[in-house]
Amino acid sequence: MNFNAKTFPSKILLFGEYSVIKNSMALAMPYPLFEGKLTFRRDGSQLLDAELKALSQYIKKLQEEQKLGFEFDADSFEFDVSQGLFFDSSIPQGFGVGSSGALIAALYDRYNKEDVTSLDIRKLKANLAILESHFHGSSSGFDPLISFLNSPILIKNKTDLGPVFIPKYPKGVGALFLLNTKRSRKTEPLVNLFLEKCSNESFAKLCEDNLTPITNQCIESFLSADKCSLRIHFKDLSLFQFHHFTPMIPNLYRDLWKSGLDNDHFYLKLCGAGGGGFLMGYAEDFNVAKNALQGHEVRPILHF
Repeated sequence: MNFNAKTFPSKILLFGEYSVIKNSMALAMPYPLFEGKLTFRRDGSQLLDAELKALSQYIKKLQEEQKLGFEFDADSFEFDVSQGLFFDSSIPQGFGVGSSGALIAALYDRYNKEDVTSLDIRKLKANLAILESHFHGSSSGFDPLISFLNSPILIKNKTDLGPVFIPKYPKGVGALFLLNTKRSRKTEPLVNLFLEKCSNESFAKLCEDNLTPITNQCIESFLSADKCSLRIHFKDLSLFQFHHFTPMIPNLYRDLWKSGLDNDHFYLKLCGAGGGGFLMGYAEDFNVAKNALQGHEVRPILHF
């Protein structure tokens, strides 16, 4: 069966995990190493994809209750699911790189009936959030927006967001990199834990007074290609998360995280909600970091 084979990339949240909830900036970019596309089974079988069937039912219910808020061809989607439609994806699930976001971007591209070019980016993000809420209970729409636009996105505040250019760093021995914990996790319980912790006034103030400005400084340094400043603020962020986000750091990686801080060979931070999936690292000398991280799967994102 002929079908649009357009692919949608995974995403990496460079900076802004949790702090964006406390009104920090956030910066994310597509990560095309992993990607997915809607397609039909090559053998022509009509095996139902349980995930897409549940999503189809969710969208139908929203339409019936007039809660969808935009035109979506739910009947065609439902029919295609019955014919064996599935999301052919290399994006690992539960690793914080936007597996559900890429799926939602693909669905919206295929079945949305509105003229996307006329939509304000905030409305586009809101539409995508409604669809992705099926997976997380609630969604910001940020992940599918990045996959859909295939562009880095900077959130300055709740009303100011848009595409941004990633600077070209002079190529050197340093790198931002991903470390694979090889453990999947679920986002919703971790975010709920953070929100619960924020009900404590002193923790909420700690995040607002420390985590938010550190995150903003990381983003400003990164976008201005100020490697020296980025190193300082990235270490500050790593230290803050090490001391205050213990439940989000997998137990097996706490000693490794601390060793990086102690010897300055590398610094680690969460990449998304934490709890598993990928961690993000900064290394002034990536070869030194790789040597210190022997036995772990590390992959550079950006060299500088």
